[in-house]
Amino acid sequence: MSITDWKSGGREQSWRALTENTHWDIVIAGGGVTGAGVAREAARRGLRVLLVDRQDFSWGTSSRSSKMVHGGLRYIAQGDVRTTLHSVKERERLMKEAPGLVDLMPYMMPHYDGRFPGRFAFGMLLKVYDLLARRKYHTFHGADSVRERYPFLNPDGLTGASEFADAVTDDSRLVMRILHEARRDGAEVLNYVAVDRTEQNADGVTISLRDTVGGASCKVTASVLVNATGVWVNELREQLGQSADVRPARGSHIVIPAERLPVDVSFTILHPQDQRPIFVYPWEGRTVIGTTDLDHPKPDNGEVGITRREMDYLLALAAFQFPEAGIQEKDVISSWAGVRPLVASGAKNSSKESRDHTVWKDGRVVSVSGGKLTTFRLIALDVLKEARDELPECEVDKKAPVFTITDPAIASLASEQMAHRLAGFYGRDAAEIIGTAKAHGGAEDLEPIPGTHTCWAELRWQAASEAVVHLDDLMLRRSRLGLLLKNGGLDLLPDLKERLQPMLGWSDEHWAAEVERYRRLWSQFYSLPSVQSEQAAKTSEGEIA
Repeated sequence: MSITDWKSGGREQSWRALTENTHWDIVIAGGGVTGAGVAREAARRGLRVLLVDRQDFSWGTSSRSSKMVHGGLRYIAQGDVRTTLHSVKERERLMKEAPGLVDLMPYMMPHYDGRFPGRFAFGMLLKVYDLLARRKYHTFHGADSVRERYPFLNPDGLTGASEFADAVTDDSRLVMRILHEARRDGAEVLNYVAVDRTEQNADGVTISLRDTVGGASCKVTASVLVNATGVWVNELREQLGQSADVRPARGSHIVIPAERLPVDVSFTILHPQDQRPIFVYPWEGRTVIGTTDLDHPKPDNGEVGITRREMDYLLALAAFQFPEAGIQEKDVISSWAGVRPLVASGAKNSSKESRDHTVWKDGRVVSVSGGKLTTFRLIALDVLKEARDELPECEVDKKAPVFTITDPAIASLASEQMAHRLAGFYGRDAAEIIGTAKAHGGAEDLEPIPGTHTCWAELRWQAASEAVVHLDDLMLRRSRLGLLLKNGGLDLLPDLKERLQPMLGWSDEHWAAEVERYRRLWSQFYSLPSVQSEQAAKTSEGEIA
């Protein structure tokens, strides 16, 4: 078990533990899905592992994806069957290991007379896709059936629709579940700790760490430093005189009420402006439209948000494909934008770049960037393979599950839907969450908060047990209330204060400061386009294509 303390008030103790244990087999910089995957795989091998992130866990790309665990259908069309095969196998593995966290989601591609893609060519692609998964998911629906099921869909020239399948998740909760597994195997994991400098020699790497909350600093040594900082990968590599051509690409999404556009599948729509595929899909009780794909300037350590150009682009897609719904900007509940790292190949625009990952080894520093949410486990194995000469020998089962089995008795402790969710999101901690709810909050704590699938029992446990430093950690990443509720969930703050402030251990003054911080952050980067979101994107805005 980990000795760092994620409980409220445990941060100082965790920092002391870090400074008293100064040598590690592996130090990992970056608490997104890639870094979490490396920590999970390294810790299960019995290695001494420390993971730090200068922001919150999953603060970057890993909380701002499209939430899809997919096999990469487009790679087949590009002739890259190997990448699709790996991705499909990982998708199937994750659905089997973590139901409730990674679940099957039907997709639908409408077909129109004279428009790409045609039914038969797309159907052949789906046959190969299902063959790789060793399961038949795809089917075809005639035009009349599609119009009856989705009366708001643009009917002009509709010839039918192909249905197939991939999976959906909560990306930030996926990261947290991986980190919990790593901690149970002994990994030490701390958010808001920056890697400021590194120096290496034949014996190891000296790493200067800084607590970005309290300001304290210390040095530790490691046999290997893993640089899993994603789009910021060059910041550490440049200290070693190295760099890679990483192309930052921004993707933005908007969230609207499900009743304004009720979908039970993920529609895949080619945008009329540039023929890029855009998804319109159900997520956590809302409907999401995204993503854009724009070149982004070299990111700093600050937030990004949707721009006016992106908002108009996504609303234009809704107006084109769902004209009867009449979706307007006033319907938008929230937005999110993320910057993903693409290892540049010289493609004309960012959407043509490969989504595969690249690993670089500079002495005892192993850096990784790129890749897909779906294949985090394979990326972690590649990183450890590159680092193996500097690490103690250890036996490893490469087929071992990422997630431990959740007690099936949980199914009888809450409603079927809530038990499924809690078991997936929290694994072995689900029983504690349910038990605490029944002991202190009553059955109502296991009922979803209106407008979401989240219950109060989750929030209580997150506040008490998941290293929450700021209110936005809780509202945007541990839970997704800031994306799902109008006004970022600010109307819920009186209830949040009453129920959660004691668990967080915050004074009234501290609570007020966090509310103001969150209010400003949400309005500038998670709502409609703002001066600040435009400023963050201003120096580079390539084609949305």
